[in-house]
Amino acid sequence: MNGPKAELYSYDLSAVAWRKSSASGPENNCVEIAELPGGGVAVRDSKRPEMEPLRYTAAEWDAFRRGVIAGEL
Repeated sequence: MNGPKAELYSYDLSAVAWRKSSASGPENNCVEIAELPGGGVAVRDSKRPEMEPLRYTAAEWDAFRRGVIAGEL
């Protein structure tokens, strides 16, 4: 892996601020996101925060969000 994606995976997540959707229920069955440098985003399972989060470039995250909003996913 190289380029922007490698940079995202080399970033230390120990000090990032994770946040959940305001639509999350009290049972905590949701994902959390953290903003990364350059507009990237890390995503993790709130019930399994010890697992390695997925990381997306700004362009990948934007495409995902647009797909959700458009009902494509």
